[in-house]
Amino acid sequence: MAYRLSGDEVILWKTLSGWILRRGTAMDLDVVNMFVIAGSTLAIPILAFMASFLLWPAALIKVYYWYWRRALGLQVAHAEYKGYQFCYSHRGKPGNRPSILMLHGFSAHKDMWLSVVKFLQKNVHIICVDMPGHGGTTRTSAVDYSIEGQVKRIRQFVESTDLNKKPFHLVGTSMGGNVAGVYAARFPADLCSLTLICPAGLKYPTESNFVKRLRELEKTQDTQSIPLIPSTPEEMEEMLKLCSFVRFKIPQQILQGLVDVRVPHNDFYREVFMEIVGEESRHSLHENMHLISTPLQVIWGKHDQVVDVSGASVLAEALPGCQVDLLDKCGHSVVMERPRKTAQLIMDFIIAQQNAGCASSKKLS
Repeated sequence: MAYRLSGDEVILWKTLSGWILRRGTAMDLDVVNMFVIAGSTLAIPILAFMASFLLWPAALIKVYYWYWRRALGLQVAHAEYKGYQFCYSHRGKPGNRPSILMLHGFSAHKDMWLSVVKFLQKNVHIICVDMPGHGGTTRTSAVDYSIEGQVKRIRQFVESTDLNKKPFHLVGTSMGGNVAGVYAARFPADLCSLTLICPAGLKYPTESNFVKRLRELEKTQDTQSIPLIPSTPEEMEEMLKLCSFVRFKIPQQILQGLVDVRVPHNDFYREVFMEIVGEESRHSLHENMHLISTPLQVIWGKHDQVVDVSGASVLAEALPGCQVDLLDKCGHSVVMERPRKTAQLIMDFIIAQQNAGCASSKKLS
């Protein structure tokens, strides 16, 4: 299946709405005091901020991402492979721990990982890349948007950044999980370990609400009503409910801003979506999981309505040595709903694999 999951948007509205609620009445008093003290001098910047929130919320969202990248020490960079450009953010340099490459889900971008990066060790080399056609990465044609096409492009990114000079840890969520799993099957020598978070691309014993909805749309051939491609604030709210277990009251301005950011790209999202749910990509991970030899960790929200948690048992049965972590009170947006736990599980798994590798080396010597 395909996603997403602009899960990064969940943490956005949670943060901004929380900021607004916390300041409520106190903010009114602060504003009055500032006017009394500074007179009309501060009126213009204050009104400008209020206008930007009410009239141009999309601009505020972009500032939000910029601010948090800066606060977390992430730098944005570009890599080129034969004229094709990748956009990515990174922090740190390769060291004792493996580098971590993170692949986001459908219709998201590299900044969806900010909430997890916040809780990862600062001495770990982290790279978050925009998937093909997403964010600042080159937008080409459908051939690059199938799962195999995305795997090839991600390998080009890895080569162009010399990331595979040492085996690295690969993380993928949703659509990115599908890509990460197939990547592990194709290029096992590149990886030391692998984390799949609610991955797409399996044959799930139990159908999710999202899949049932897709079957209804298939009958009518309605490509304009895909739940993961909202065009109105109301549809955005429904998508967030689909992707998240926790329910929040989201300010209308935030919903409008999220829609304004996405709508110009909706035709592209539809093109990608049709590729990843097509016959060649729909079950890519399922068809290749038997080729995965890399130590595997699977993280899944127990209340996932996009891709059912029963997929975890499919991977566990196919790859008996894999570690499965199921999270209570968590939906499809694991990265946004449980960022601290996600970061902890990933780091614990990486360290455990390193320790196991060291122990094996000592036995052999």
